[in-house]
Amino acid sequence: MTISTQRTSAAIIGEPEVLEDSAAWKALKQAAIELQALQQQDGSIPDAYAEARVHVATIIDAIETLRPHFPHDDAYLRASVKDFERWADGGFGVPDFLDSLVAFEPQKHRIDGLRHLVVFPMYTQNGSSNRYVEALIVEVIWPAFVADLEAGDYGNKLFLSLRLIDFTPGYDTNSAVLFPETVAMREIPTFTWGAIFQDREAARYRRVVRAAADITRLELPPIAAHMLDDQALTEQTFVMWDLIHDRTHMRGDLPFDPFMIKQRMPYFLYSLEELRCDLTAFRESVRIRQVLSARDDLDEAEATTLTHAGLVQYAIIFDRIFRFAITGSRVRNYDGLGGQLLFAWLHQRGVLDWTDTSLTFDWDGVPAAVVALGETIDELYWRSIDRPKTAHWLAAYDLVRSTLTPAPASLWARGLPDEILAGPPKGYTDSVLDDEFPLSMFYESLDKKMSAVIASTEGIVGTDQEKP
Repeated sequence: MTISTQRTSAAIIGEPEVLEDSAAWKALKQAAIELQALQQQDGSIPDAYAEARVHVATIIDAIETLRPHFPHDDAYLRASVKDFERWADGGFGVPDFLDSLVAFEPQKHRIDGLRHLVVFPMYTQNGSSNRYVEALIVEVIWPAFVADLEAGDYGNKLFLSLRLIDFTPGYDTNSAVLFPETVAMREIPTFTWGAIFQDREAARYRRVVRAAADITRLELPPIAAHMLDDQALTEQTFVMWDLIHDRTHMRGDLPFDPFMIKQRMPYFLYSLEELRCDLTAFRESVRIRQVLSARDDLDEAEATTLTHAGLVQYAIIFDRIFRFAITGSRVRNYDGLGGQLLFAWLHQRGVLDWTDTSLTFDWDGVPAAVVALGETIDELYWRSIDRPKTAHWLAAYDLVRSTLTPAPASLWARGLPDEILAGPPKGYTDSVLDDEFPLSMFYESLDKKMSAVIASTEGIVGTDQEKP
C-alpha cells in the first residue's frame, strides 16, 4: 500500500511561509475589507468616493508590491490594476473586471504548490450574494498521480484544485469554490477554468466523519480511519474525486445543458445530476482499482493512484451520507436530498445496516450497490432524451420516490392535477414542496447530534482542524 502525501515545495513561488504575513498583503486585505463596508450588493459605491479612492490606491500599491512574487500571473495582475483604476475613475459604479478575469489563467499553471494572488469584486457561492471586492492567496494542489490521471483517461483542462492560504470575509464561510462566473463583469466570456478548495473540503470531511462515526458507532476500515488523521492524504483524495466528478457534467446521455445554468426545474433534478457525477467518480474508482490491482508492475504514481481509488469510494459514501444529507436548510436542498437517497438505497439493498444503534456496512457488497444506483440514473438520462421535459421530470421524481418517502402533503406524490400537467413547466416546479422529501427518523436524530459539528466547519481550512 502506497500513501503519498508529499508536496512539491520546489514549485512554490513567493516565499509562501511569509507572504501572507507581509505588510503588502495585510494592507491589501484590510483595504478590501474596508471597501466591502462601502459597497452595495451589486458592488457599486454610491458615496464616500474619497474614502473608496484611498482604499483602492492601497490595493493597487499592494498588488504592485506583490506582483514580482507571481510572475506566472503578471498579465493578470497588471490588468487588475487597470480595472481598479478604471473603476475609481468612473465613479465606483457597478464594477467591471472582465479584462483582468480574461487575463487570469490559473488552469495553465497546474503545478503543485504554486501560489496565486486573486483579487476580484465577486460573490462567493454558498457564502455571500454581495459582489464585494474579495482577496485571496491560494495554492495549487496538483500531485503527480492526479496529473497522470488528467493526462490520461480523465482529461479536464478546466479543472483546478486549490488550497486556501488567506482570504477576506467572503470566504470565511462554507464556500469551497472559486468560479469565474461570480466575478463582476460587463459581458460573459467563455470560461476556461473552475477551482475547488480541496483543503476546505478535506478538513470539514475529516471533522464531520470523525464525529458521525463516533455517534453511529461505525467501525471505519483502517485506511478510511487513517484518512481522518491525514489532511494531505484527504486533500489528494478529494482532488481525484472532483477531477472525475467535474468532467462528468459534460459527458453522458445528457437531455439538457450539463451544468443546468439558468434553467428553472424541480430541485430533485439537481440532486440527481450532482449524484450522477459523484457516482461516476465512484464507479471509475472501482474500475481503476480493479485494473491496477491485477498488475504487479506498478510504478510509484500508479501505486498511489491505486490507494486513492479506494479512498475516493469511502470519501464519496461518507461525505454524502454524513455531511451532505444534513448540511444546509431544508429549502430545496438538492445536495442533502442526494445524500438521503444514497443512504436509503444502500440500506434497502442490505449493504448498510442500522441495528442496535450501530451503523455497519457490508463493504464487499457496497461497490455493486453504488454502481447500480449510478446505472439507474444513467438509464433515466438515456430514456429522457426521447421524452418531453416535464415527462422527464415526472420520471425523475418516480426514481427518487421509489427509494425515499415524499412528504405526506406532496402534490407530486398524490399525482399532479390535470390543469398542472397540461400547463406550462412553471406549474410543475411551483408544486414541489420546499422539503419534498423530509429527513427520515434516522437523519432527524443524527441531525440533532451533528448540527454543532457541521456548524463548526464554517470557514474551516486545512490548518484549522481544531477550530471549536
